Parts: sequence; structure tokens; C-alpha cells
Amino acid sequence: MAKKLYVGGLPYSTSNDELKDAFSQAGNVESATVITDKMTGRSKGFGFVEMSSDAEAQKAIDLWNGKDFGGRNLTVSEARPLAPRN
Repeated sequence: MAKKLYVGGLPYSTSNDELKDAFSQAGNVESATVITDKMTGRSKGFGFVEMSSDAEAQKAIDLWNGKDFGGRNLTVSEARPLAPRN
């Protein structure tokens, strides 16, 4: 089962492909998505990566959390479900 990771602190110029390439160092990446603003199309500076297994997800967290990526320090953690909006 795939494990979804939150990736914060991305440089605003990061593409989906760059994110996928970086996280592929930890294992098989099923998907990598940089979140963009709906109005402007510009990156919001965070994204999500789905790894193939829990072990690969943990390896990706160990590899990238707190590390420099394009001049910014990344925050990588297990993604949590979106809280309901009132």
C-alpha cells in the first residue's frame, strides 16, 4: 500500500518531475505533486509524494526531512487527512 508524505518548504520553482526525481533516491515514487494556487498557477511551496511502501516512505523522511533542497530546508512527514472545514 502506498504511503503519502507531506513535503513542505519547497522552492517555488520546483516542478513535479524535480520532486519525483529527488524522492526516487529513497525508493519507488508512485506520484509527486507540487500544490499550486488555483488563481495564479504559482507553487504554494509544498506538495505530496506517494511512496510504494512504508519502508520507502520512512527512508524518504530520513533522507529529506530538515535537509537543504534548492536553498530551502524541507519538512517531510507522513501526510495527515485534511481537517474538515466548518
